[in-house]
Amino acid sequence: MGASRNPLPLGRGGCQSTKFAKNVEELLISPTSPHIIILGYVTGGMARGLCVGILVTIVALSFVAFEVHSWFIIVLTLCMTTATFALGGLINAVFARSFDDISIIPTFVLTPLTYLGGVFYSLTLLSPFWQWVSKLNPIVYMINGFRYGFLGISDVTVGYTFGVLIAFMVCLYTLAYYLISRGIGLRS
Repeated sequence: MGASRNPLPLGRGGCQSTKFAKNVEELLISPTSPHIIILGYVTGGMARGLCVGILVTIVALSFVAFEVHSWFIIVLTLCMTTATFALGGLINAVFARSFDDISIIPTFVLTPLTYLGGVFYSLTLLSPFWQWVSKLNPIVYMINGFRYGFLGISDVTVGYTFGVLIAFMVCLYTLAYYLISRGIGLRS
């Protein structure tokens, strides 16, 4: 959870502070492409999330010995999850009009989606209708990617999990690119 929630503040905080300090205007008029701007914010968010994820794993290993089914799946899921949350944080910062607006998405969207994402239960315990509703939640796929990497079990196939995560990242990236290239929410 720490690795997935920590890229969000860096993506939104970095963009938000430059936006309110009016430094973002210098970035927008520079010859830097929107791809590079997005890459900078997302890389910073991913680095923060990866550091937290690695540190939490090291601390957990000092208390509990556990076996890992697939380190490759865990690292891939971790990278995709941190990139997704960093992109979400960047988009959140672009739309926020004040520092108070930044907390709306994490509080009223991400927290409920996390608890409804199958963190504490398997989707197979739900009725078919609620399984279908739960599968609309992208956090379900992040959780199942980690669950498969650690335990070797998942409610959704790993290929489908990665397909959904890639599609979600592409959608968020496209939205971030559109917003930054047009200066929507950034220019005053």
